[in-house]
Amino acid sequence: MDERPSELRASLGFTRAEDVSPDEERPGLLRARTLPFGVDPVEAFDFRSCLLNDGADPQTSEPGLEEAGFETIDLSGNARLQQALATVRDEDRVSEAAARALRESLNGARFRLANGRGLRIEHVADEGMIQRRAGPNGLNVNPGGMDGSNGHDAARTVHADQDVFGTPLKQLMSGAAPGLFRHQTPDGRNDDSSLLLLNLWIPIQQITRPLVLMDRRSMDPKRHQLRYALPVTRFLDRDEERSVNDIWTFLPDPAQVWYFRSVMDPAQGYVFDTLGEPHGACMLPGEEALERLYLGLHRACEAVAAADAHALAAAAAEPPPALPEVTTQAIRDAWQRMTALLQEAGPRAAEICAAGAEWTARARAAMDGVVRKSVEMRLVARLTSE
Repeated sequence: MDERPSELRASLGFTRAEDVSPDEERPGLLRARTLPFGVDPVEAFDFRSCLLNDGADPQTSEPGLEEAGFETIDLSGNARLQQALATVRDEDRVSEAAARALRESLNGARFRLANGRGLRIEHVADEGMIQRRAGPNGLNVNPGGMDGSNGHDAARTVHADQDVFGTPLKQLMSGAAPGLFRHQTPDGRNDDSSLLLLNLWIPIQQITRPLVLMDRRSMDPKRHQLRYALPVTRFLDRDEERSVNDIWTFLPDPAQVWYFRSVMDPAQGYVFDTLGEPHGACMLPGEEALERLYLGLHRACEAVAAADAHALAAAAAEPPPALPEVTTQAIRDAWQRMTALLQEAGPRAAEICAAGAEWTARARAAMDGVVRKSVEMRLVARLTSE
């Protein structure tokens, strides 16, 4: 397939074939081996180059929630939600007060889907409110690590968040979840219920490390969808019986179709099926250059703080990293802003070090702008006729 400007390739992380075996609990299904917490994704997963369709491009027609498992929804009209998201942006974390405001703004909210049906949010779960901060090209921008709901990096590998037959749903609902929620699994489905268990993913800002979602119609569940036991006690307060989440991981296949958005802000969000929609984050072409510019600006800001004009000039003198031929316009714009700041600092090093608050503020804003920040939460929602 020839690449259009709205399409590009990025590496997505899948389960390795050698980590897959027949599932003994549910014959006919496959299971992936549980990996140790903190394992290096590059070594532990099978990263494949996948063609991504950019939903932000007018030429791209995104599929819908009921058919493909995910959909972009318009959040701009919910003023209470936008106010709560502005608080998260300003505080750069989800406080208990902000989490409460987010839930209150969404409980009972209604949205229209692309197929004309409505989506009414019945309940926002107490568990599962997560803030993520992800630097370009995997750069660690959470030096303190995870702190409850905050400080989570982007998920590097393709997964789906919950098996409708597994923990914790089977304990919380005494095994009633498959009959209550609409779902598709490799060994069953419920197309009759109007009740959905969904994730809502909202970007505070995003030009790097985007969320990537598969059109689930392009997947063969019996061959590609794998049961996986995810230990969660490091980031969720759970008892021993619910110390793992039964989720799904996936094997790659060339027929799988992937979507992302090259730029998003809080006016839009993704809703997607918690019970089986494959998704993950990727590093886009050009993020390596943004990482190097981020680190260069960081060194420059440190030099200004130390009033070291020589160090500032040295940081500014480094040749700018080249961008690949195929990348997004948002990454090109960020590259231009960051490069221009460093080029400006070279001849003005002494001046900036003497009174550089304004330049430093612009540099830190440019650095912050290439960090993906997002909030996600778990919803119970109902499909309506309007």
